[in-house]
Amino acid sequence: LLLAVVFMGGCELTVPLEEAPVYVKVSQVDKRLDRVESILENQSLMSLVAEIEKLNQATRELRNDVETLQHSVEQSGQRQRDLYQDIDQRLLAIEKRGAQLNAMETGTSNPGQLPVPGGDDRSNYQAAFELLKQGRYDQAGPALQQFLAAFPDSELSGNAQYWLAETHYVSQRFEQALPEFVKVLDQYPDSLKIPDALLKIGYCNYELGHWNEARKALNRVSSEYPETTAARLAIQRLERMAGEGH
Repeated sequence: LLLAVVFMGGCELTVPLEEAPVYVKVSQVDKRLDRVESILENQSLMSLVAEIEKLNQATRELRNDVETLQHSVEQSGQRQRDLYQDIDQRLLAIEKRGAQLNAMETGTSNPGQLPVPGGDDRSNYQAAFELLKQGRYDQAGPALQQFLAAFPDSELSGNAQYWLAETHYVSQRFEQALPEFVKVLDQYPDSLKIPDALLKIGYCNYELGHWNEARKALNRVSSEYPETTAARLAIQRLERMAGEGH
């Protein structure tokens, strides 16, 4: 019996550690802890990824805001440039108009200078014509001459030539007016001022005592332009000449 007890006791002492119940229990707990730690680590990684994604999203939104602001600034700058350009153009127009008014009011433009320096043909023609309407013939004549020199191909050149001749006629400088009216016929045959120029050619010849030339011009007006005011006036002058014995 004693030998049997000793033998059994020896068998217990030789059981492997890995098979001991306590060790097995500890091992199971350790594995469970490893799994828990792994889960926690994965959750932390997922949280970190989520935070990074949030930061990226915030960055994208911020970049979009910056681009929107930049675009708004650029648009505002363009609007300001457009506004400045519009103001500049309007000031330039006012300056031109001021120069035109100065020419009409004071007649201080230098010899050989247009009524509206830097202006187009229409603005210079209008400025010269305003001088003529105001009776400033000594100023209107040079202004019209400069217009013709600066804008020889303007559609207003025929009119300008006629009014240049008119400045001499109304000043009773008939010898100077006559060749200027003739230029309307020779240089601007399509001008609407042809009937009026013919009439004034007749008038100038009448004042100079050139009866045949006067009658020829007046008859031409009445025959070639019968429906015009110039034709009616030409007939009246012909009747007057007949009454005077010319």
